[in-house]
Amino acid sequence: MKFSKKDIVDIENHGLTTDKIQKQIESIQSGMVFSKLKKAATIGDGILKIENNQESHYINLFDQKKSNLSMVKFVPASGAATRMFKFLFAFLNDYNNGDINSYIEKSGNKNLSKFLDGLEKFPFFEEVVHKTHKIIPDFNDLSFEEKRLEFVKTMLDEDRLNYGFFPKGLLPFHKYKNYVSTAFEEHLYEAAFYASSNNKANLHFTISEVHHDKFNEELNHIQEDVEDTTQNMFNVSFSYQKHSTDTIALTQNNELYKNADSILFRPSGHGALLENLNDLEHDIVFIKNVDNVVVKTHQQNISNYKKLLAGILLEVQEQAFKFLNQLETQNISENDIHTITNFMAKKLNIVINNGFESLSFESKKTHLKDKLDRPIRVCGMVKNEGEPGGGPFWVEDKAGNISLQIVESAQVETNNENQIKILKSATHFNPVDLVCGIKNYKGGFFDLTKYVDHNAAFITTKNHAGINIKTLELPGLWNGSMAFWNTIFVEVPLSTFNPVKTVNDLLRNFHQVNS
Repeated sequence: MKFSKKDIVDIENHGLTTDKIQKQIESIQSGMVFSKLKKAATIGDGILKIENNQESHYINLFDQKKSNLSMVKFVPASGAATRMFKFLFAFLNDYNNGDINSYIEKSGNKNLSKFLDGLEKFPFFEEVVHKTHKIIPDFNDLSFEEKRLEFVKTMLDEDRLNYGFFPKGLLPFHKYKNYVSTAFEEHLYEAAFYASSNNKANLHFTISEVHHDKFNEELNHIQEDVEDTTQNMFNVSFSYQKHSTDTIALTQNNELYKNADSILFRPSGHGALLENLNDLEHDIVFIKNVDNVVVKTHQQNISNYKKLLAGILLEVQEQAFKFLNQLETQNISENDIHTITNFMAKKLNIVINNGFESLSFESKKTHLKDKLDRPIRVCGMVKNEGEPGGGPFWVEDKAGNISLQIVESAQVETNNENQIKILKSATHFNPVDLVCGIKNYKGGFFDLTKYVDHNAAFITTKNHAGINIKTLELPGLWNGSMAFWNTIFVEVPLSTFNPVKTVNDLLRNFHQVNS
């Protein structure tokens, strides 16, 4: 595709090159490359189940070693919370006075019924009521329907509280006796339990630049109290999704989409955050989504499973480093080769191809070193108790290599009955509960951009300004962006997964102080 002089200036000003844009164009034109599922990962076949009598071993191992470790909790926290309130926006748009129950029945908006029934249990209830009274002095004289309508307006209207604009991390999440906490604050408290070393905890939040001041205000407001309560010092840092990770879009005719005469650049999904992760230099990185927090009474129990995952990582990583040093510096035997391959298969789920045995001795060593010398991720997996979706699978790549991957349902070919059958057979799903080892055996840090499956990008159709465009998202952070990491899946209880996808999730037990 030919670029105009203005196109080239726009591309370079965005931190990109014409070569990168050309590759993006080719990716969209080629269409989605679907994952080839071999089978679902299950207990004993890709998912490790830790028995009760083993849990304390890994937790204690982590506790014993953490004082000598540099750790950080990495929390993707960008984006507005608009989708949390989707059914409330629909209510404001569609409701035309009259009986609310009739509206609920006609519209099928059952979430609204649940929301109104639990109204006083929401952590923002008092703030919204107070704000509504200030705006409408005769609020108490309104009808039941009018009060409910004004309550929702106060939550969402741009000239009132404007919750839909807020990032999830800064919304009221939990109501305690004397104060209300945000998800951002709960991540600090939780970090003190497992991401703290020598009474210091590092947290890194990826945020939208437009919200930076608000995050700083919240940090300044809470930091002293959190440090006094936890007896920990907190080092909190922020970063933005880099403009150089943005992607272009094509029209339905495969032409570069432009606003007027300027190229449309779009954020490329959470896969772009690999660049932010790659900038960190710590022994261990804990990754958890911003909305997956609990009230303080549950934090220690939840945190024990993060320690469990970290203990597994440390034990496996230590052995991997020993083998890597052995492969590099010592004279080893065929028996040693067998010991190493056995460890790789049993502990790291690395599938050794059939052709391995026919390699020369030196080629075997080189092959093992290449497979072993990679970042390691230990991922919690939760039992599937609802509709199956994305989760842990054994996947075959174009070269015939089989590996463990986290696959989203959007990566599976919907018109392939066999693939859909495997997708639906998943016994576990991915709660985004990762502990990562990004340091190599020589003490340096991996360049994480070298372990990405670039074919695992997401291609979707979106509507922009009334026009359908084909868009590109980079391989997901815990999907294709970590495709060539060494992977361990571990079963963790459902109690560790408490996301707030809609506002009604705040009514669940783990978000209610007295539950």
